[in-house]
Amino acid sequence: MDHGDVLLRFQDVTFSYDHKKPILTEASFSVRENAKLTIVGQNGAGKSTIFKLITGELKPQGGQIHIKKGATIGIAKQVIPAKDLEKTVFEFFETAFTEKKYDLERDIKRVLEIVHFAVKHDKKLKDLSGGQKARLLLAYAIIQEPDILLLDEPTNNLDTQGIDHLTGFLIGYEKTCIVISHDAAFLNCFTHGVLNLDAFTHTVQQYVGDYFDVVAEIEAQIEAEKQQNARMEKSIQDRKDKINFFSHKGGKMRALASKMRGQVEDAEENMVDVRQEDKTIPPFAIKATEYSGAVVKITGVTVMDGHKPVKKKVALTLRRRHRVRITGPNGIGKTTLLESMVNGTEKGVVISLDVKVGYYRQDFSGLPMEKTVYEVLAGEMDPANHQEIYATAARFLLPGDKVQTKVEALSEGQKGLLCFARFMLQKPNLLVLDEPTNHINFRHLPVIADALNEYEGGMIIISHDQEFVNKLHVDEEIDLGAL
Repeated sequence: MDHGDVLLRFQDVTFSYDHKKPILTEASFSVRENAKLTIVGQNGAGKSTIFKLITGELKPQGGQIHIKKGATIGIAKQVIPAKDLEKTVFEFFETAFTEKKYDLERDIKRVLEIVHFAVKHDKKLKDLSGGQKARLLLAYAIIQEPDILLLDEPTNNLDTQGIDHLTGFLIGYEKTCIVISHDAAFLNCFTHGVLNLDAFTHTVQQYVGDYFDVVAEIEAQIEAEKQQNARMEKSIQDRKDKINFFSHKGGKMRALASKMRGQVEDAEENMVDVRQEDKTIPPFAIKATEYSGAVVKITGVTVMDGHKPVKKKVALTLRRRHRVRITGPNGIGKTTLLESMVNGTEKGVVISLDVKVGYYRQDFSGLPMEKTVYEVLAGEMDPANHQEIYATAARFLLPGDKVQTKVEALSEGQKGLLCFARFMLQKPNLLVLDEPTNHINFRHLPVIADALNEYEGGMIIISHDQEFVNKLHVDEEIDLGAL
């Protein structure tokens, strides 16, 4: 595709939230018209912050952001504003335009098809499920046909057909699109290039090419940097050994040692800073507290049929090492079912007494946002082990400075990793996981899949990420739509 003029340019942009932890340091990149770009980087590196700088929600503390005069920006927000929840679907889409749009019904139908969502236009937003609201927000951004379309994890709440519809739309979208996503296969279908946010140098490197090609190029570059450093480290150590030997000699030998010290200092300064944003969490294990007998017995579940809850019969006994996946279309009540299971309000589901439940909510509402990472992890220990808390947090890329950070200040990806850190200390008998890959960097997913496969307790999971599910050893699947 031919790209036009530069539409967006970051010129030496610097930004930090508290002046101690920089997000961007003199970062520069440009985006041309009709470009399809992906932003990649470690969880918490600042990908969503770049979106906020583009929309003007945040202002740079240094440098400049240039946006072509008259260019419009649309972003798929994460949450519907509370003031809009009483609106109907039609009324909500009306707010996307400053002037009355006479063919709005037709356009609403078109964009809802793109996100694979069928809903009556007079339905109130408050009556939609979490997944349906996410699709609506995506459609709300698309209907505006902005010059710059910003999508933050757009596939999180889409099924396979929904992802296919969205992919087809983006391939044919004749304007600029910038995407943050961990779904590598989705990205490779339409991406022309990658903006790589380096969490170590706080700069942005720009690459051109298909997503898989660029990722391979970045990995090759990192490997080359590591090898270069290994060679330099060997050379430096050899010189240090000689310096140590010559220093104990007299005259010219001592002078030579002094000269070599200067060379070693220069060599150490020239060591390549190997990028750290591609760091993957190391293998980990979620231990299950010993428990004999059935963990969960399910005789019936509640599903949504249209607007009405309907009881369906199910015969399932979940024991240790038994993994069940729950599937079904958006709006049928998958998330609500998991919540009612854990809360004990689903009459057809009985979680055995003394079973310790590890619950991963897709919206992280189970995490106390006002507490620090340390307090969250300490809450799973009695007594709290200071050293183990810091070691566990670091394992999930939450180092020392993040441990004393409040949960609300973490990125969505970091909140997800915190949930798994919490499970390690909690040692639950039952894991209940609602879209556990949402927002997680794709490099971590094979490690998480391995940990779940080795987990000795019972597990109930909802996931639209088929690539991730393919890595799991699932024993049984309950399709709520087929009951």
